[in-house]
Amino acid sequence: MDSLITAAARALASGDALGALNYIALRDDPPALALRGIAMAQLGDLGRAKTLLRRAARAFGPPEAIARARCAVAEAEIALVSRDLDWPVNALDTAHDALERHGDRANAAHVRYLKIRYLLLIGRLDEAERLLVGFDPAPLPPASRAAHELVVAGIAMRRLRIKAAYAALARAQRAARQAHIPPLLAEVESAALVLDTPAARLIARGKERLLRLDDVEILLASKALVVDACRHAVCQSGKVISLETRPVLFALARALAEAWPCDVPRAALLARAFRAKHADESHRARLRVEISRLRKTLCEVAGINATKAGFALVPRRARDVAVLAPPADEAHATVLALLADGEAWSSSALALALGASQRTVQRALDDLAADGKVQTIGRGRARRWMTPPVPGFPTTLLLPAALPSG
Repeated sequence: MDSLITAAARALASGDALGALNYIALRDDPPALALRGIAMAQLGDLGRAKTLLRRAARAFGPPEAIARARCAVAEAEIALVSRDLDWPVNALDTAHDALERHGDRANAAHVRYLKIRYLLLIGRLDEAERLLVGFDPAPLPPASRAAHELVVAGIAMRRLRIKAAYAALARAQRAARQAHIPPLLAEVESAALVLDTPAARLIARGKERLLRLDDVEILLASKALVVDACRHAVCQSGKVISLETRPVLFALARALAEAWPCDVPRAALLARAFRAKHADESHRARLRVEISRLRKTLCEVAGINATKAGFALVPRRARDVAVLAPPADEAHATVLALLADGEAWSSSALALALGASQRTVQRALDDLAADGKVQTIGRGRARRWMTPPVPGFPTTLLLPAALPSG
């Protein structure tokens, strides 16, 4: 490798993309194309970066498998940054095997980190944690170690292991300082702010207050019966009863929990569950059926008693009942939670991360755009959606697989 390529690579490693381009901007040999692609990615021109990396991969000959693998890894990282989550993940595994085979353990470790980051984005936390077992970030340079610790912290936040999240962020901060890359240090500090930002509202006995993530961890570890409106579940002492696919039952559970220890009139339950302004006998019959279903679903943690006016929730072992709700009620809160990272997402990537149909996500985006809460860039297949983070809006509890499962 000649001196200019070496100097450009060192500049890129330190985050100096413009300095790297000064060395190789006019060259079209494969190593220069690859480094130019990485430089353009650091400068934010992701489309140009992809083109240059693909040209470099094609230009490297068959004996240069390690160089082609590095190009594939760089392209995968660009796909993650641009939230192009439907790129072929198997390409990462192929690149990892090639790098391991040729002894490039530092880049092989970086590939594993990218795979974990991808799994985190789409909410597959169990798989991400399995890859972390035995993963040694020591071969990574300081910048990559900081990024790795950010992923570890992200998983810990979604699992509500807040002490572990603090520890990972401290390690990320030390690595970022060693890397001497100001934007990376700013990213770590921004992630740390999440732990001090209100993540939910506690509604109990007619009163409300804001909770941080560590408060949420304490609440869910307590013996209280918690109706979680962030994940549409009922939780107690580590047991989680998911109602995510049963919106009517969840609406009834939340209404009963908000009113506890009092009962809820039948008319109010009809309005909450069925949005019925003028209830007739068919609505009342359906309410009896849904209450029966909810009673059966929650039988291990609570009963539901009929009263003269309506129905009341009766916890079996818990002394307190609470509702955990987003800081601000929002019809499309889960979509906003993903967009709050400030990156530009495609509707297909949002659908993949949320486990929803693309049509459902598109309707939510259209509603949010009509309200001025999101904006678009590009057209057609290149169309992306983004929004600046909303102050005080939850960005962790509403993300995929944010809460523990029982």
